[in-house]
Amino acid sequence: MNSRNRLFVPALLALTAAACVVSPTGRRQLALVSEDSAIVASEEAYAMQIGELRDAGKIVAESSSAARRVDAITGRLVAQAIEMRPETADWDWSIEVIDDPEVVNAWCMAGGRMAVYTGLLQKVDPTDDELAQVLAHEISHALANHTAERMSVAIAANAGVLLAGVLSEDSQRAMSNAALAAALAVQMPNSRTAESEADEIGIELAAKAGYNPNAAISLWQKMGSVSGSGPPQFLSTHPSPANRQQKLAELAPMMMAYYEQARRNAPTRSIARAGD
Repeated sequence: MNSRNRLFVPALLALTAAACVVSPTGRRQLALVSEDSAIVASEEAYAMQIGELRDAGKIVAESSSAARRVDAITGRLVAQAIEMRPETADWDWSIEVIDDPEVVNAWCMAGGRMAVYTGLLQKVDPTDDELAQVLAHEISHALANHTAERMSVAIAANAGVLLAGVLSEDSQRAMSNAALAAALAVQMPNSRTAESEADEIGIELAAKAGYNPNAAISLWQKMGSVSGSGPPQFLSTHPSPANRQQKLAELAPMMMAYYEQARRNAPTRSIARAGD
């Protein structure tokens, strides 16, 4: 180890120990990156990625049945997300459907910028209740500040060398380092603790939006059975321990009261498209 690293490592360890915040469930999170900073970086990364995909003809038209379906489900979930965290009403919530039938994935960056791939819609073939569980889970990552947490982990682990594989060389030149870190964050696996947190928040969010909590169980059964050369990308960035379905099965009955109440008066909200 050279002299620079001998000085850098202890300083980084001290900073890491001091930089912590508390998640919505009371868990301590590493916070080398603030939520506000993560939101700014995510907006830049999202605009770049969606812009490139739009230029390549990979963004599904908002008038399509798939986009309208995703928009309607997401609108109801966002309304409940704002109920949970009122300050998120100021977020620039948006969602795009990306036309890539081979990618089974969805994500939500800090600040509410979201995407879902046609591969998930086609290969998993989720019901509305199941699709709501996917999107609610992703929204929950944003509500729980997981993007900033993953960016912080990447910084702490000196993961900048991995950024070269995130986007094209042109994108790397155009993006700031912070935006590149945000782009990397949505591709990094969450910890099992963060996944459990998003499961817990997401199933409640979906139930309050009027989607059946039992769909969380059938969704993960479908995810696990998707055929192909390897597991869906969604599973590669969302580690699924053996007890996950069991935990969701335990949570589902506790959410039924929310679900039944929401069915009588489900809120709606229109979601913007990137660039609106």
